[in-house]
Amino acid sequence: MTITLRCTDLRKVYSSQGGYVLGTEAAGVSIEVEQGELFALLGPSGCGKTTTLRIIGGFVEPTTGTVEINGVDVTRRRPYQRPTNTVFQSYALFPHMNLEGNVAFGLSMERVPRAERARRVAEALELVGLPGMQKRRVTEISGGQAQRAALARAIVKRPEVLLLDEPLGALDLKLRRQMQQELVRLKRTMGTTFVHVTHDQEEACAIADRIAVIDRGRVVQVDTPLSLFREPRSSYVASFIAAGTIVRGDSKRSGDVIEVSAEGICVRGPAPGWLNGNQAAAAVLAPDRIQLSLASPGTNPEQVRPGLTHGTVERVVFTGSVFEVHVRVREDLELRVAQTVHNVAGFGDALAPGATVSLTWSPEDVIIVEDVDDVQPDLEAA
Repeated sequence: MTITLRCTDLRKVYSSQGGYVLGTEAAGVSIEVEQGELFALLGPSGCGKTTTLRIIGGFVEPTTGTVEINGVDVTRRRPYQRPTNTVFQSYALFPHMNLEGNVAFGLSMERVPRAERARRVAEALELVGLPGMQKRRVTEISGGQAQRAALARAIVKRPEVLLLDEPLGALDLKLRRQMQQELVRLKRTMGTTFVHVTHDQEEACAIADRIAVIDRGRVVQVDTPLSLFREPRSSYVASFIAAGTIVRGDSKRSGDVIEVSAEGICVRGPAPGWLNGNQAAAAVLAPDRIQLSLASPGTNPEQVRPGLTHGTVERVVFTGSVFEVHVRVREDLELRVAQTVHNVAGFGDALAPGATVSLTWSPEDVIIVEDVDDVQPDLEAA
């Protein structure tokens, strides 16, 4: 394993905000990104992910900590002195230049010979799917083409680390998904290390090899997309990536099993090895792991046992691939249950708002996590 990017104990304090926007007094942000990896920084607005990216790119100086690229400390180097390049959310293309001028701008600043510039610009445009468009003006291209042009301008200098600051946020859903696959293809073709900032968990899971989930200036979990969904370590991570419904209540441990119980529900699941008796526990019920049936006549909604509860259908939402049934178990607890089109058709008109249903699940399908405070601060500068 070759580490291309290493960030150690990064902290950032803005005096105007009176506290940390990245890191905490106890610890800073530390991450390692392997050579050729597409690494995502995932979190809500204000969590510190963009501040981290700007520190890596040299646009923000950290209060403490270091940034190393291929073993070289670049913490105090200016952006143009680092083997990095950045694709900004706004693309930042020069409107008075054609695509060739935009893509070649960095090479021109480095006084690369004209013939070499032209060859590398053509290669970059070919790589992003814009062959032969060198003379096209910025005002004559679509949003998707502008995004590709911004990518071409970033990769033409062949950076060791390519930084992506939510570059797909302005695109429509179809084009965004297309460009997600283009990023994956580019990463495989170029072998460049990518660091991608996003607040969209679906986007992060679609393109990233690994994801760092950030909460209030702290990295709370680094894992593969699959592991994040199967083994989130906290209620914050499970909630942010929409792994399922968080069930809170009184928790107790018996051997390798943790039980979380509250009014109207009791959930048992396997205790993760890292969760000790000093940490409060919560349970996560994934929508596709819950079985739903119409309540039998005479069902007592107060009858609750581990793996069984009852509730009232609030609404049924078609998401484009499955139906998501929202079931109210009590005033402050609503379970989401995924149902296939075939299953919903089998219920006929009975599965409608107001219907009483029974919900069951298996203990092995329950995810036990540490229960943490997931309230987010308002840190727009981060």
